[in-house]
Amino acid sequence: MTSVALKAAGAARRPAAVPVLTVLAIAAGLMGLAGLALGPMRIAPLDALAALGHRLGLVASGIAQQEEAVLFAIRLPRVLLSLAVGAALAAAGAAMQGLFRNPLADPGLVGVSSGAALAAVATIVLGDKVLHVLHAWMRPWALPVAAFVGGLLATALVRRFGMRDGRASIATILLAGVAINALCGAGIGLLTFLADEQQLRSLIFWTMGSLGATTWTALPLALPLIVIPTIMLMTSTRALDAFALGEREAGHLGVDVERMKRRLFVLVALATGAAVSVCGIIGFVGLVVPHLLRLICGPGHRLVLPGAALLGGALLTAADLAARLIVAPAEMPIGVVTALVGGPFFLWLLVRRLRLSET
Repeated sequence: MTSVALKAAGAARRPAAVPVLTVLAIAAGLMGLAGLALGPMRIAPLDALAALGHRLGLVASGIAQQEEAVLFAIRLPRVLLSLAVGAALAAAGAAMQGLFRNPLADPGLVGVSSGAALAAVATIVLGDKVLHVLHAWMRPWALPVAAFVGGLLATALVRRFGMRDGRASIATILLAGVAINALCGAGIGLLTFLADEQQLRSLIFWTMGSLGATTWTALPLALPLIVIPTIMLMTSTRALDAFALGEREAGHLGVDVERMKRRLFVLVALATGAAVSVCGIIGFVGLVVPHLLRLICGPGHRLVLPGAALLGGALLTAADLAARLIVAPAEMPIGVVTALVGGPFFLWLLVRRLRLSET
């Protein structure tokens, strides 16, 4: 049985882990550097590196004061968040696809994205009527906290409806996720109908995703909630490989199936909820990136999970850079960019899968 599991996990000839992950890490670093250097105000990449080294006390920096302000006050927190959010969404998508044994699964399947969106939209539209009871220093945190809690509550509902006799039924969870997503979508539609013009502008950018509001104030709270669950997902690679054989076989291989399902749900909900709470809904990253990694590395999660995190961070940083440059000095919602790239790529994957099944 163990040999079968290893074969199903892609233990046959596959690219070695270290070279692949090294290349992906370099790609993520280069995209991060491009995110720091490029924009309406161009900063030479070497100057950006010198400025970072100067802040660390390593080298002297000759960068202009205005460029330094743009680099550290605006671009650096934005790049750090884009790398973290891209990594979280891609790793969560890879975990969901492995758990559900469904290539169409993504983090939003368990309701976390739609739940966070509903809570955020409710805060934007109805916030003026309830936020006055909060102290002034608490009001800026109301939207991300509401979105985070809304995402967790939606995931808890999906899991609750998916429980049968103390066991989480994957098929029932899929159906419950569809129902909760539909209900949240209806609530978002109703609140959008009630919103005024100024609120509609906020809703558009929030529901399509944007990193434009990233500040150093938000990072200390958001980054740990995004990064820590993402790192913890990396310890589930063997269990996810075993799930590829089915839940019964995974149990025979020593996996505590129900405990692992619960753990993965919680980690995905935490990482995705925190990501959505600070930058809105960003589609296709959690769906497409794991597919791309499996094409390159095979199905083994030892490579797919960390590789998806690195590639997801690189691709989301590239998408954010494109969103800033395409219509500069204005900014396009990042969800539009990821959909424009991810949609055609996913269609190509579907056509490729159909052709392979026919042969």
